[in-house]
Amino acid sequence: MKRFGFLAGLCLTVLSCVPASTLAAQEIKPFVRGSYQQIIAARQGKPFIISFWSLTCSYCMVELGMLKKLARKYPKLDLVLVSTDTPEEEKLVSATLEKASPEKAEAWLFADSYADRLRFEVDKHWYGELPRTYFFNANDEVTAISGKLDEAELERWIEQQGFH
Repeated sequence: MKRFGFLAGLCLTVLSCVPASTLAAQEIKPFVRGSYQQIIAARQGKPFIISFWSLTCSYCMVELGMLKKLARKYPKLDLVLVSTDTPEEEKLVSATLEKASPEKAEAWLFADSYADRLRFEVDKHWYGELPRTYFFNANDEVTAISGKLDEAELERWIEQQGFH
């Protein structure tokens, strides 16, 4: 708990030094029961990536930076970012996304007080470890990876999906 307080304080300190005019609010949708299926249905037959992350996950921050870099290189990459943080942390989540995430990524935030139910709906074999990334190919086949992604493997997958 002390660590979270320190990280939140650090984020607020850093963000207070950034002029408000540079922090345009990114739309963040509430991730509730049914949201996962909604995301998948909207992209049926198309390759995309869903990345689950949190403010308190150091690997997640590294991964967001890597995804931002790759999204710039592959502008057609379809990327969905879902923060597993709480609605009370929306301002911090939004500020983090503004700084560290790809500009065109779709953003969501867990909005159910029972997060286990949301995780179970996504994947009954997912117990909350982060980062958690799902790769959907054009045949709607999905590969799930927990933990830090390898940039070379990620880029290879992106190229195999035809994001040039």
